[in-house]
Amino acid sequence: MRILKAGLVYFLIVFGAGFAMAFIRIPFLVPRYGVRTAELLETPVMLAIIVWASLRLTRRNARFKRSTRLCAGLVALALLVAAELLVAYFLGARSLSQTIASRDPVSGSVYLASLIFLALAPALWNNRPGPDKSSTPGPLRGAS
Repeated sequence: MRILKAGLVYFLIVFGAGFAMAFIRIPFLVPRYGVRTAELLETPVMLAIIVWASLRLTRRNARFKRSTRLCAGLVALALLVAAELLVAYFLGARSLSQTIASRDPVSGSVYLASLIFLALAPALWNNRPGPDKSSTPGPLRGAS
């Protein structure tokens, strides 16, 4: 159950950010640069969000093994693909095959790579806790 919750929160962060980015990409970037370039410009921002969200997942679930974090990433991937297809279907009234076929070959390939990264990212980070800062003497914690 914790894996599903972690994957759901990870998905919500990434999907929410992507949804918000669409409000910038579609009205401002697409008319000026075209769909391909607009999507490619959005990719580094989304990758940074994926890195942040996956690090957050790793820190908040420090007891998860690498394989467990990978499962949470796969849950997020499944939810993201389902959400993307549902949004495309309801907004564009296109079928699954039409949605996939309508992707630009260049930005679509980059998008596919970012989806793979989304799934793998939680398993890439080391979840060992850092040094315990409470035991080091500070200006107020010195020996008396």
